Amino acid sequence: MMNSMTLTKSQKIGGILLLILLSFAISGDLFSSYSISQQDLNAILEPPNGEHWLGTDHFGRSMLARMAHAIGVSFVLGLFCVITAATIGTFLGVWAAWGSKRLDNIMGILVNILLALPGLVIVLLLAAIVPGSFLMLYFAISLVQWVEYFRVVRAITQTVIQSPALQSSQIMGFGRWYQFKRHIWPSIAPAVFTLAAFGCANAILTMASLGFIYVGIQPPLAELGLMTVELFPFYSEAPWLLVQPLLVMALMVLGFHLLAGKQK
Repeated sequence: MMNSMTLTKSQKIGGILLLILLSFAISGDLFSSYSISQQDLNAILEPPNGEHWLGTDHFGRSMLARMAHAIGVSFVLGLFCVITAATIGTFLGVWAAWGSKRLDNIMGILVNILLALPGLVIVLLLAAIVPGSFLMLYFAISLVQWVEYFRVVRAITQTVIQSPALQSSQIMGFGRWYQFKRHIWPSIAPAVFTLAAFGCANAILTMASLGFIYVGIQPPLAELGLMTVELFPFYSEAPWLLVQPLLVMALMVLGFHLLAGKQK
């Protein structure tokens, strides 16, 4: 099993890239001498220099502090959403495939209802109810993402429970927990891992999309999508400021997509 979970070269590159960004977020929050909302109106739109390594924005706020905070928020939201969606989707997927036919039908109807509605629209509607609420963003994105885990896990589990290996375990009297650990989990783990990596990237992009229309994280907090919108009017005067959140967003998504690559 260990060999089947060995990371490929591209996955290692993605993991290293994400670790670098996470280290920047942690060190920026811990060691920056400026807060994300501290303004210096005498130092507006400054380019990177010895005092402000990434420059300052249109309010004279430290871009280093704000970028570190924005990256941290993105990582936290992505991680929380993935853990919640993966846990719920995996549990319900195995339960539906391994439970009664009636339960499977009920879960299928619920999933079809959710799939009939565009995921981004659901998130947008829920986020608009309480703009700026991290908890609402977390709930809305998790509500949309668990469906993919459910569908994939359910399909794989239905195949595994018909396998001779699992049926042999049943004949020998092994309990369902042993059967899950020995047969089902090794089969669904690679798919869950891949979905989790893509899920983190999608959660980050979804939060940024909501920031573009001002229903996501609200000022003065820092978030990549919101920072992009705030800095866009100054792209001709200070293009290095607009590049920063866009570049980091692209690197985070790239890192998670590389991490989601096929395992050896």
